[in-house]
Amino acid sequence: MIRPLFSFYGSKWRIAPHYPPPRHDLIIEPFAGSAGYACRYPHKNVLLVERDPTIAALWRYLINAQAGDIRALPSRINKEDLAALPIGPRALIGFWLNKGAASPRVTLSSWGRKSKYADQFWGDKIKDRVAAAVEKINHWRIVEGDYQAAPSFAIASWFVDPPYQIMGRHYRHGAAGIDYGNLSRWCRSLSGQVLVCENTAAAWLPFEPFIVAKANAKTKRSREAIWSNFQPKQ
Repeated sequence: MIRPLFSFYGSKWRIAPHYPPPRHDLIIEPFAGSAGYACRYPHKNVLLVERDPTIAALWRYLINAQAGDIRALPSRINKEDLAALPIGPRALIGFWLNKGAASPRVTLSSWGRKSKYADQFWGDKIKDRVAAAVEKINHWRIVEGDYQAAPSFAIASWFVDPPYQIMGRHYRHGAAGIDYGNLSRWCRSLSGQVLVCENTAAAWLPFEPFIVAKANAKTKRSREAIWSNFQPKQ
């Protein structure tokens, strides 16, 4: 297991242990985000598919990075220095400036400016954590494109976590750009183990209530649902 390499809105890393473990050596996340499920099983062969070009560039950077590359990044940075960095490291730092955001930021959040939370945002501690993890994912692969760019013929453990139909408006490529009828048919066509995430209000697949999860650092909760091509263990 590795901890998340960047903090991202809607990440499943915290609740990933509640999902069935992968049955196949290949894990495919066709809506990669921060790959919260795959990060629980970094030793597996992992294929990420991501439509957002910034996040895809970030994954290309992380997959090809060595520990020294991460440790060489500046611990303290201003907007001008951040803008001068290549897109990969710029996005990495930007996501750690405001945890749980759907896109990289350029200034540190108010939480990050509080000394008791400082180690949870970009700085030496986070750099060391990411540096210790990147060489464990050098065998992963990233494809830039929408979910249909994934090899649907592959027999794999599919972890499908799209922008939620009702709640997924915060992403740069959110729910408004998804044909959920087509996505439903695509999910049903996949081979291997298929796990599809949604909110209990969604109906584009016959979802079952799964878990009530903590959605943020305060009190908000998310009523998670699941569809699978086999009966998951509760």
